[in-house]
Amino acid sequence: MEKRKNIKQCVGIDCGQLELVCSIAVMAEDYSSVMVGGASFKNTKEGFIKLEKWVKKHADAEVPVSFVLEATGVYHEKIALHIHTSGAKVSVVLPNKAKAFSQTLSTKTVTDKTSSQALAQMGLEKLLDAWQPPVPVYAELKQLTRERTQLISERTQCKNQLHAEESGAWPNPSSIKRVKLRIKLLDKQLGEIEKEIQSRVESNAFLKKKIEYVCSIKGIGLISAITVIAETNGFNLIRNKKQLVSYAGLDIVEKQSGTSVHGKSRISRKGNSYIRVAMYLPAIAALRSSPEMMALFKRLVSKHGIKKKGVIAVSRKLLELIYVLWKNETKYDIDYYKNKRQETDAPALPELA
Repeated sequence: MEKRKNIKQCVGIDCGQLELVCSIAVMAEDYSSVMVGGASFKNTKEGFIKLEKWVKKHADAEVPVSFVLEATGVYHEKIALHIHTSGAKVSVVLPNKAKAFSQTLSTKTVTDKTSSQALAQMGLEKLLDAWQPPVPVYAELKQLTRERTQLISERTQCKNQLHAEESGAWPNPSSIKRVKLRIKLLDKQLGEIEKEIQSRVESNAFLKKKIEYVCSIKGIGLISAITVIAETNGFNLIRNKKQLVSYAGLDIVEKQSGTSVHGKSRISRKGNSYIRVAMYLPAIAALRSSPEMMALFKRLVSKHGIKKKGVIAVSRKLLELIYVLWKNETKYDIDYYKNKRQETDAPALPELA
């Protein structure tokens, strides 16, 4: 009997806080696939070394091994970095994509083992992008902007608590004092974070120059621009505007079928929530200062009658502009849309005799 020849093999890893559940799947020349092994390892440096030895023992030495992980908080980051550093291809997929793929398989039971098997199968059947570690400055800025978002949320809660304490029939002076002190501390920490972000940008000539292009857009400030850049790792794996919009969860989802099903269109929200939050207030600011954005807003509101849809559309437009200016290294041209309209309205040139 002729020996089965493998053309592809993949290790799927379900990452937890303490444990890595792994499965190896291989694909033959006839595109049939089979699971050849499974094991669990600790999510530590020692566990990574044992994982490497296990893969060498069970994998086909003549075929390159790829790895597929699911993005589970921060628990996948160390193993992804370890695999990338070793020279192997590692792909990190979003949980919603992993779930959607697993639902196409015959196995309906959901355990860590079946999840790792689904990831391994996904690596065999799908063409996945290779994961790249974030640039250090983007990783630092990502941590700072996320910390800032969390502090703003805490400050809002404290302000609501202060309002409730002061508006009650029996206000407690000591409680009010403590809440005010917490708000003061949060304000101080927010100021420190913003100074640190500014310092990081000023000390990096490349980033400073790029941010100047992005911040030339009306309504876009430093924090909003940095949030988008840090969350996308400098648009490292973003190939076009459509992909960026989808990554942020601002893509439009419609549900229509035949003559009876006509669902309302909405944004997917299946994406990076930090980018969506970061783009909302700039959209409000752009409506006050940009006639083009206001025209877009009015056109949508006149069609649907829902103001929030108009604001989200402006958010999406601003996000696309950030990507274009970052990639093209140009400043925002205020007269671009005006000139474009004039070109469209201009009479056609007479044909030459």
